[in-house]
Amino acid sequence: MRLNLQDGGRLRPVDLARRHGLSTQAIRNYEAAGVLPGAERTPHGYRTYTPLHASALNVFLALVPGHGHRTATSIMRAVNRDAIGDALRLIDESHAQLLDDRRTLQAVEAALRDLEPVPPERGDTFVGPLSRRLGIRPATLRKWERAGVVQPRRDPRTGYRVYSAADVRDALLVHQLRRGGHLLEQIAPLIAQVRSAGGVAPLESALRDWRARLSARSRAMLTGAAALDAYLDCRPAPPEGGIE
Repeated sequence: MRLNLQDGGRLRPVDLARRHGLSTQAIRNYEAAGVLPGAERTPHGYRTYTPLHASALNVFLALVPGHGHRTATSIMRAVNRDAIGDALRLIDESHAQLLDDRRTLQAVEAALRDLEPVPPERGDTFVGPLSRRLGIRPATLRKWERAGVVQPRRDPRTGYRVYSAADVRDALLVHQLRRGGHLLEQIAPLIAQVRSAGGVAPLESALRDWRARLSARSRAMLTGAAALDAYLDCRPAPPEGGIE
């Protein structure tokens, strides 16, 4: 059943602000951004809000943890102009991005799990032997170097690229992730983290944190969806043909 919250009393900007620990300027900014429906004005020009505006603010704040501030703003803008189809598409895109992030995490975990340890006594190697070991062309290793995902040093006498055990480890990890379809710009931050952690083993804590963040975001999306669904039921019916 659709309820109309527009007739449930009048609220001042400060009333909305105090409920959520916000400033009155933040409330005005949210209205200007389209997060809240437009406020009515008193004969003296003061803004007045209704429980519908309070509900809209509650929905927006529930959407932010799962979708981020920008997407949550876009969702509320779409809803408040009765473009429900646009709002649902934005939500679908957020879920698709979350799924992609989960797949990336799984690929990283699989790549790290399958990564062969490189014994320190193995010593240094060169482009040719490493490219043969990986089954790639030397030009591919040079491309990875330009992207910053492998960083061999140069022999000062010959100028040849020299790959240390850590460089070989990085090249193996890049190779695993590239086989999984990940772009070099997606791989570069992970390789940087491997280097800063001093190897693969210390990354387990980071991976646990990553999994926890994805789970928290997923739960937050559920919370936001429930709040938005209730808000859609409480909004006044749009003009005929107004829902997209």
